[in-house]
Amino acid sequence: MRPQLTPEQAAAVLGSTHVFGALDRGSLLGLAAGSRQRTYGRGQYLWYQGDPGDHLAVVCTGLVKVVLTSEQGDEIVLVTLGRHETVGELAILDGSPRSASVVAVEPTTVLMVPRAAVLEAMAAHPAVLDAVLRSLGQLVRRLTEQTGGLVFLDLAGRVAKVLLQLAQRHARDDHQTVLDVGLSQSDIAAMVGATRPAVNRILQVFASRGLISVDGRVIVLRDPAALRRRAGL
Repeated sequence: MRPQLTPEQAAAVLGSTHVFGALDRGSLLGLAAGSRQRTYGRGQYLWYQGDPGDHLAVVCTGLVKVVLTSEQGDEIVLVTLGRHETVGELAILDGSPRSASVVAVEPTTVLMVPRAAVLEAMAAHPAVLDAVLRSLGQLVRRLTEQTGGLVFLDLAGRVAKVLLQLAQRHARDDHQTVLDVGLSQSDIAAMVGATRPAVNRILQVFASRGLISVDGRVIVLRDPAALRRRAGL
């Protein structure tokens, strides 16, 4: 189990997020005092689709994926979120049950900030409200773009686009564009609305053409320009 963050460390994490970054030190310490640190192993759920939306999660370390599940059990991965990113804004605002599940992709530590504390911060600090609204705007844009990709791009185009999006958010090495975020080919398949074997075939084609190289769950984008063309960008 990871050691508990000190109040100062928790406040620093909160201050590094886009939602709470404008708060002063005293406000951050007060918010940290009311938050709870939780640690999850790979594959553990932070919450399930339909759970009460009573907390905002701030990722301290690790990586999570937001998953939408159909009544038949089919899944699509909406987004992955890493260090100092937040998840759960929608339920915080409308008080409705969770619209999607959140799963740890790797060992992950989060701060759970109570809904009441987030609403209080929004009321007292217009910058927090503005940040939450911008976050929701980005969510709508991302879902709109994802829907457009499913409709207008073939599978190879969708895979290329997802690889580029992951690289933009999580690349480990800007020079080589190394993706090492712990996502399996099944995870990538769930992001593009396809099966794992179909995605595997696309990745093999990309590798044979020198666009990428694959070593387990590590993918190196060797020709991002060609991937952008394939994704229609």
